[in-house]
Amino acid sequence: MSRSVDSGSVVSPVTADDVDLAVRLAVGVLRDAPPNGWDGKAGSLEWDCWETVEHLANDLLYYAVQLGPQSPPLDTHVPFALSRKRPDGPPVFVHAERDAGPAGLVQVLEACGALLVAMVRTTPARVRAHHAAGVSDPEGFAALGLQETLVHMHDVAEGFGLAWSPPSALCSRLLARLFPEAPVGADPWLTLLWATGRAELPGHPRLTAWRSDSTPRS
Repeated sequence: MSRSVDSGSVVSPVTADDVDLAVRLAVGVLRDAPPNGWDGKAGSLEWDCWETVEHLANDLLYYAVQLGPQSPPLDTHVPFALSRKRPDGPPVFVHAERDAGPAGLVQVLEACGALLVAMVRTTPARVRAHHAAGVSDPEGFAALGLQETLVHMHDVAEGFGLAWSPPSALCSRLLARLFPEAPVGADPWLTLLWATGRAELPGHPRLTAWRSDSTPRS
């Protein structure tokens, strides 16, 4: 059974508070990361841990700025220019100063997260803005930011050998918002990892491609 037909439960929407909590939890873990592991591979990604956290910060900022214009574009993103530090690295439009070290990178992540939280809290629910997976609303951008934070922290924590297990309630709300067809009944965190191609889920084939659905629900 998928979440889209699971009429027996009601899941509350993803909120700015969810994003705020996820970023605060991520920052708490990253502050304990060993200083010599930032150039190591982030889990199953081809990026290192530094690049992955920088990418995460950029995602949070990217979602925030889409909601910023008085009339957000619906057919393309707000045109910040992207660049790569190396050919196989993530495309970003904001870089953390390497000389500031991991503490500076974590501060950049915290700041970008705060901007998304503020935009979701202050943008009317009727506003629509562009996303590559379809036009979205403030709750959709909150959910996208939450997704990026939870799953990329999994990648980074795996790279460092650190524990990362976000609250089940966050995962449940995220699954209901972005992955309504995901199966129910299993641990929400494991299901989210499965839905984003990062884990096995008993009774279901491992995904080699996946896509979240951030289109408005009303």
